[in-house]
Amino acid sequence: MSDLKTRFLEVYSVLKSELLNDPAFEFTDDSRQWVERMLDYNVPGGKLNRGLSVIDSYKLLKEGKELSDDEIFLSSALGWCIEWLQAYFLVLDDIMDSSHTRRGQPCWFRLPKVGMIAVNDGILLRNHIPRILKKHFRQKPYYVDLLDLFNEVEFQTACGQMIDLITTLVGEKDLSKYSLPIHRRIVQYKTAYYSFYLPVACALLMSGEDLEKHTNVKDILIEMGTYFQVQDDYLDCFGAPEVIGKIGTDIEDFKCSWLVVKALELSNEEQKKFLHENYGKDDPASVAKVKELYNTLKLQDVFAEYESKSYDKLIKFIEAHPSQAVQAVLKSFLGKIYKRQK
Repeated sequence: MSDLKTRFLEVYSVLKSELLNDPAFEFTDDSRQWVERMLDYNVPGGKLNRGLSVIDSYKLLKEGKELSDDEIFLSSALGWCIEWLQAYFLVLDDIMDSSHTRRGQPCWFRLPKVGMIAVNDGILLRNHIPRILKKHFRQKPYYVDLLDLFNEVEFQTACGQMIDLITTLVGEKDLSKYSLPIHRRIVQYKTAYYSFYLPVACALLMSGEDLEKHTNVKDILIEMGTYFQVQDDYLDCFGAPEVIGKIGTDIEDFKCSWLVVKALELSNEEQKKFLHENYGKDDPASVAKVKELYNTLKLQDVFAEYESKSYDKLIKFIEAHPSQAVQAVLKSFLGKIYKRQK
């Protein structure tokens, strides 16, 4: 494990300990154990990319200057706030989707004795963020901007989740609702703001920058987040399960995936009818038929073309940015995701 990741995980232990001894609430042994178990189960289990990228971005903005222990701690704390936000979304998301597993283990609400208590746990996770920010950033000149940023991104993500849920209503499987603009809106709000924009915005605020002056950075990162999700949709169908770590179910789940949207766009009337008949059915024969149609429509080639065009477009936008340090941050993000296999 890299030194940075080790230090990042050490900060998690500090933050957790502070939250478990928060003077605003009188913990009992039972409640303290519950929260600790809930945090350990839901917060640090993922790849931690979002959190670590706050430190990476901050480092690049400092143009190679060695970070002080305080700077490492503070950028890590902001990174963990994003991981807390992600945990809050996922705990509630899994309940809404009736999911069974998350990150290779049962969803939190599926555990015996947890069940719907998970709803309140999600609310707790959300409330831990301002506690962390207050304790460590209250005296900083950018404190209010940080609170604003987290509130706004949470609102945008919740709205993205809403349009996803109302577009993919299970009772009414209507493929005609699916289009590229709808797919783009869902992805932009549900994923791109908190996964791509938020980590860089945190690093910019810590560097003393005014976010109002960096709307072009936001636009580039939202574009990048959209490209990332299209890759995800592609890998769900065409990725190797042993590489991506899960078996894709977008077809069975009637997801508004980039692949089905593209397929609808490229299909003739007969193929469209075929898609309407087979998409969103939870039986292997229907799934195989949809995949066969994807192959007939050469969606793998369509994706390869989309990927290279997106990359060229993003590089062009990034290189037009006046600051070399900001360019480095954006290129580092793009480098991590371009042509990824998982």
